[in-house]
Amino acid sequence: MPTYRLDIEYLGTDWHGWQIQPSHPTIQGALETALQTALRKPVSITGSGRTDTGVHACGQVAHFQFDQPIDNQRLLASLRGLLPRSIAVRSILRVADGFHARFDARSRQYRYRLGSLPFAIDEAIRWYMRPAPDMDRMNEGARLLVGKQDFSSFCRTQSETENRICTVETAYWQAVPDKAGALDFVIRADRFLHGMVRAIVGTLVDVGQGKRSPESISKILAATNRVEAGFAAPPHGLMLEQVSYPSDSAAESNSLD
Repeated sequence: MPTYRLDIEYLGTDWHGWQIQPSHPTIQGALETALQTALRKPVSITGSGRTDTGVHACGQVAHFQFDQPIDNQRLLASLRGLLPRSIAVRSILRVADGFHARFDARSRQYRYRLGSLPFAIDEAIRWYMRPAPDMDRMNEGARLLVGKQDFSSFCRTQSETENRICTVETAYWQAVPDKAGALDFVIRADRFLHGMVRAIVGTLVDVGQGKRSPESISKILAATNRVEAGFAAPPHGLMLEQVSYPSDSAAESNSLD
């Protein structure tokens, strides 16, 4: 059966995360409803991963199968009219048989935005906090996250995930050009645990504000205990930025861009 890939962006402010819930509006639910309306058949989609309530994405990927040929451009136009303004399907790709948005992903990249000065435009997607953290101290701590390690200390305690080994490829803070007081945290890994990025950000902010030493990150990782890490940063600063796949996944592409 033909498989199609969706590249999606969304503002998560008014949504209860990605995964369908019976009594709350979710991204997956809105997409499946729009696809069913456009294609006139029930459609089930699978995302590359779940984002929590209030978390945004500019690089989410999902796939679905459909038993009839699809006019990609026509479907894109239909979805543009059916979906709320906070969700946008950027492209539809016919992909190779067997493509799986979650299991075929090689890596995922998140960006967390914070600022120590108020921003009107970025208010919905940047965590405003004081005092301003020291970026150099936070980068000292972030470097200790890189590598294949057990991230249990940065995973929600109620998570049912047994395998908590992740390989972090890169983790760093950077100043945002031409935006005084704004800092972005970028982290890329082969997989992420439930609540992992927000727990890491909250802990690194503690480091940046002098509440912990940069070296404490190694001790926190070794403890494999969530209580050793810091608080979870607010969800509205977090964005799923990119999901990477093998270069031969896509067979053809049609986009509104």
